[in-house]
Amino acid sequence: MENAYPPSVAKVVHALDGYQVRSKVVVLAESTRTAVEAAAAIGCQVAEIAKSIVFSGKATAKAVLVVASGTNRIDENLVAARVGEPIVKADADYVREKTGYVIGGVPPTGHLNAVQVLVDEDLLQFKSIWAAAGSPYAVVNLTPEELLRVSGGIVAKVKK
Repeated sequence: MENAYPPSVAKVVHALDGYQVRSKVVVLAESTRTAVEAAAAIGCQVAEIAKSIVFSGKATAKAVLVVASGTNRIDENLVAARVGEPIVKADADYVREKTGYVIGGVPPTGHLNAVQVLVDEDLLQFKSIWAAAGSPYAVVNLTPEELLRVSGGIVAKVKK
């Protein structure tokens, strides 16, 4: 079935298979680039969207992916304290170089390079969440436990 997906989405499906996560990846006609767009397209609460924000360590240029509840604003000071260095929000070229995906489609797994992942503690309250699946038009439904497993992320307080 992977061949039915665009290449970037197929990479995510393959990565999920490696973790034996069989959640269905859904490709939508509407953009899911923002949490609001994703929630409208899926028919869920914005808070159930696991939005992906990529930062770069100022000193090390290390990629940091924050997977946050769609309603939360990220507190960059909390993230910087957690990763041990000041951070800057990554631009589109950096995001693609480090993760292999475009902004609006960065999944929690299957990245091109090693990425440190912080998972918003607020996502743990939901039975399931929706995350990007390699394209601004693709999403995957995961439990919070699956999200942590496939991302290798650690739970953190990241919201303002």
